[in-house]
Amino acid sequence: MGRVLALLLVLIAFPVEARDAVWETGGFANPESVVWDGDRKVAYVSNVNGAAPDKDGNGFISTLSIDGTVLARQWAVGLDGPQGMAVRQGRLYVADIDRLVVFDTATGKAVETTPIPGAKLLADVAIDERGNVYISDTLGNAIWRLSNGRLEKWLSNPALAAPSGLEVDGGRLIVASWGTVQGDAKLPGGLKAVSLASRTIADLSPNLGTLSGVEPDGKGGFLVSDYVKGIVWQVSATGTARELLRLKEGSANIGVIVKRNLLLVPMMMDGKVAAYRLP
Repeated sequence: MGRVLALLLVLIAFPVEARDAVWETGGFANPESVVWDGDRKVAYVSNVNGAAPDKDGNGFISTLSIDGTVLARQWAVGLDGPQGMAVRQGRLYVADIDRLVVFDTATGKAVETTPIPGAKLLADVAIDERGNVYISDTLGNAIWRLSNGRLEKWLSNPALAAPSGLEVDGGRLIVASWGTVQGDAKLPGGLKAVSLASRTIADLSPNLGTLSGVEPDGKGGFLVSDYVKGIVWQVSATGTARELLRLKEGSANIGVIVKRNLLLVPMMMDGKVAAYRLP
């Protein structure tokens, strides 16, 4: 009985850390975000290559194959602190501190740059079915929108709780919140659902931690990463959260290949990207 109890305690204490990565690739420079391009069958990795707020011109985008092979370490250059990205119709949209930079996915060349005056630290990008582009500003506690060439501060509300990761889900924008500080207390962030029509904000999950990226899980729910604790959570459509994977601090803006049941995790502090099979 003692041996069984001991084994159970081990499984409870270390529920997922023993799970092996499908592959792990190093050599990156503070990788913050990974996004999969299903048309070109490549993953893009944003490399901050320094401190996130620094306008140093060192940032770049790498490309990976589905098996973790580096195709081009510096596929696109000339960025400062690139973070979240989104792909649509042959274009890669990149949040770069206080501007949105768009690259041609066929060439890796920048084709459009939109300055976002007043933005403090842009974190992620999501695009709806009409082509409207949403960009989260974590430090500015706001979400910007670029629609038909017109830029606006689409939403600014304390309830956003420092928006980080973004994902469009039908008629709503799913927001992974970094969390806020009130006095000496750190208030953890959770998933929010913002109506694209009314811009009203609803809590989708309990407060989970310092959230970075959010992706669909292919089952009607979402996968969300906690940067500080290194946890990847799975949140059901009804908001129930369960711990899926426990990694290290620095687990940043995740990507997912739903058809391959594969989760891509940039490890910002370790300079690595790892892939895990989803259950």
